Formats: sequence, C-alpha cells, structure tokens
Amino acid sequence: MDPEPKGGPVAGSSPKQQNWIPILAQYWKPDFGRSVLEIIMTLVPFLLLWAAAWASLSISYWLTLALSIPAAGFMVRLFLIQHDCGHGAFFQKRAFNDWVGRCFGIITLTPYYVWRRSHAMHHATSGNLDKRGMGDIEVMTLSEYRKLSPLGRFGYRLYRHPLVLFGIGPAYNFWIRQRLPFGFMGAGWRYWLSAMGTNLAILIAAALLIRSIGIGPFLLVHIPITAVATSVGVWLFYVQHQFENTFWSRDKEWDLQNAALLGSSYYDLPGVLRWFTANIGIHHVHHLNSRIPYYRLPQVLRDHPELADIRRITLWTSLRSIRLGLWDEGKQKLIPFADA
Repeated sequence: MDPEPKGGPVAGSSPKQQNWIPILAQYWKPDFGRSVLEIIMTLVPFLLLWAAAWASLSISYWLTLALSIPAAGFMVRLFLIQHDCGHGAFFQKRAFNDWVGRCFGIITLTPYYVWRRSHAMHHATSGNLDKRGMGDIEVMTLSEYRKLSPLGRFGYRLYRHPLVLFGIGPAYNFWIRQRLPFGFMGAGWRYWLSAMGTNLAILIAAALLIRSIGIGPFLLVHIPITAVATSVGVWLFYVQHQFENTFWSRDKEWDLQNAALLGSSYYDLPGVLRWFTANIGIHHVHHLNSRIPYYRLPQVLRDHPELADIRRITLWTSLRSIRLGLWDEGKQKLIPFADA
C-alpha cells in the first residue's frame, strides 16, 4: 500500500526553499511483500532469458544477442535492488537487506560491502567540489583543466570520451576493478572479505555453469549481457548528475538539500524504461531521502507534483549531456570542451 500523505509544502513556498526531509520521512517504510514480489519479477525473468539466450546459440547468434538486451535490462534491475538494499531501503531488517545485496552482488559483479560504503560516500559528498573522488565520475573545473599540461588535458578528454566512459570504462570497472576493494585497501578486513568473498562466489557460479554448458557458450552468452548492463548502469549514473545546470559548490556553501534537488536530475523516462531502471530516474528525490524504496518514488511525485518540475530531463534531452566535460565555476554550469 502506498503511504497516505501527511502534509506538504507550506503554501506559497518554493520547492527549493521547502524543508523536504521531514516531508519525505513518511515514505521510508518498505512493504515486505512488495519487495519480495519485486525480486521474483526481476530474478526469474533474468534467469529464463539467460537460459533462452544459451538455447538460442544452436539457432542463431544474432538471436542470442537480441535476447541479451532484455536480459541486461533485468540485470540492471537486479543491481538497483542491490542498490536499495545498500541504503537499507528494501527491507526493514538490515540482515535481509545485506544478504539480498550480497547474493545479487554475485550476479552484478559488485562486492556489496565495498560498494555500499563508496556509494554512501557519494551521497554524502555529491556536488561538493572539495570532496570529489569517491563513487563519482570525475569532473574537473575549467580552471583546473586550464592548468593541466597538454598530455594531462588529453588524458582527461580521453577519460570523458563516450567510447571510454560508456564502453571500455564500465567493462573495466565491473569485470576488473571491482575484484579488489579499491579506495579501501587499507581500511580493514571487511572490505577485503567482501571483495574476495564475492570473487569466490562468482568463480564457483561460473565454474558450475561452464561445467554444465562449456566455457564457449558461457562466454558467448554472459559477456554481451554484462557488457550491455554495465554500460547502461554507468549511463544512468552519469546522466543523473552530469547535466548542464547541475549543482556543484565548495564545501563551505554545500548543503544536502541543494545538492539533491539541484545536482540530481529527474530523468523522466518512458514507462518501460522507467520500470527496467526501477525509478532511479527520480534521482533528486532519492538523494533527498535514500531510504525510500524505489517502488514508492512515483508516489512521492504524485503527492508532490512540484518536485517533477525540478531538473527534469527526458531521454532525448539527456543526450546533450554527452558533450559536457568541465564545470565552469563562474557560470555555474557544465560546459563542453569547445567552450574551454
């Protein structure tokens, strides 16, 4: 059941001026039955599509590749369930969140404990120019870029190139980089246990599948699915914060609500894509209150439609963000390299 509204913004106040923290607190509580249903509706189709892709190898590899696209969509959805578990949003009991998150991390190639910590740091520092570097896509200011050597500028532009950012980068990050607890190498044994435990579970699951169907069919099916899923995942993370009129400020002027409302987009996707991406496009509300389960986010917009007018971008307009690469502190917006 969706929560009953318990009050709204003060009449005549701007959505940006309103204190949203207490208003959104009513949406925290997850529904156990709904959460279990969301898992079933996501995990079962993913496994069936994976099996269908394997069976299609004897018919046509083009059919296998076609089936890998919806399978990747369900893998993205599995990651977003893991994401909600990391925020403690999917179940009321922390143990349920943690074990579902750990198990899904085997499929999504993401060590749960390591990712949960780095993502929490992202939420705590998103939009803060003085605390960049953990859980974010790298962004340089215009002045920083101008101080670089020609080689340094080339390296940064190469990093921001779409083929690297949405192709090579996601594959490297999920297949290779996440095999070690980067960022937490000396932070304690729990991070190493999370990374190595996930690696071991991935190896066991892969070995069982390879023993059953062979290494060739396994790679022909699983690599396209994970390649598409990881690229989509990075695109979503990118477009939710990398748009022209986003928000960045220095530490002294930074505050959570402005970073959430102004530095996170409302990515208004078509219904089917909204379902596969588990409403993560309602990202400004998610950053305002990360404990809201994704299936309650649309209810927030229905109860408070003024939030739907803040930083809204569509599938078409989001494509413009690809050319952006530098934060201009004077103009307070992201600009393309050509403007540098």
